[in-house]
Amino acid sequence: MTAGLAACSAEAEGPALPPAEGSFDYQLGGSYDGEFRTVARDSMDEPLPGAYSICYVNGFQTQPGSEWDEALLLRDSDGGLVVDPAWPDEHILDTRSADNRRAIVDVIGQSIDLCATKGFDAVEIDNLDAWTRFPELDEDSTLQVASAYADRAHDAGMAIAQKNAPDGAEKIRSTVGFDFAVTEECAAFDECAAYTDVYGSAVLDIEYTDELAESFENLCARHDRPSTTILRDRDLTTPEDGDYTYEQC
Repeated sequence: MTAGLAACSAEAEGPALPPAEGSFDYQLGGSYDGEFRTVARDSMDEPLPGAYSICYVNGFQTQPGSEWDEALLLRDSDGGLVVDPAWPDEHILDTRSADNRRAIVDVIGQSIDLCATKGFDAVEIDNLDAWTRFPELDEDSTLQVASAYADRAHDAGMAIAQKNAPDGAEKIRSTVGFDFAVTEECAAFDECAAYTDVYGSAVLDIEYTDELAESFENLCARHDRPSTTILRDRDLTTPEDGDYTYEQC
């Protein structure tokens, strides 16, 4: 009876969140060992033993080299496939129809399930802001897909992070069910408060060396930055690379 009540209590509390303190690293460019309490890695990598591990999943664009049914990809008015100008080897997923949404969730859901099978504690879903960058898309359809991702992650016992789309974060969190946030350059673009006002200390921020408007020391002294803020090189290289950079406030 006691064990059953404890299990119900744990379920009601939801999945564990990243530690509010301690070292954090963002290793999407390649995994490596270290004394980190929290680490984000690509879904094709393995979690870091002993760390709270976050699994990166590209939820609204294709990953380079992946194969997709072209019926699920967004096309422009001329019928051409739409690509992300910043990442020209990534196509945009077309979430506008119910059939497409179901099919997309089936595909991405397999990546979410893989993260859980590998032992990750959470997933971060990238490119949530696709509807703000591509006018053919709309917010409602995007959030329906994101909600399905959140359900999939929660059903697997994992937390899920909001990534991108700081405007309206409160509505997005309540609609989708995100548990925490992973942000890139929220200090550089003056967006941190949009996340911390909603998620409090459960915000992990990555700043990049090529977009710093001030020294990292000065940035760390700011009161408006997330409590967990790191500096990385743009390509998120590994320590043996000459461009590798890692600092934490």
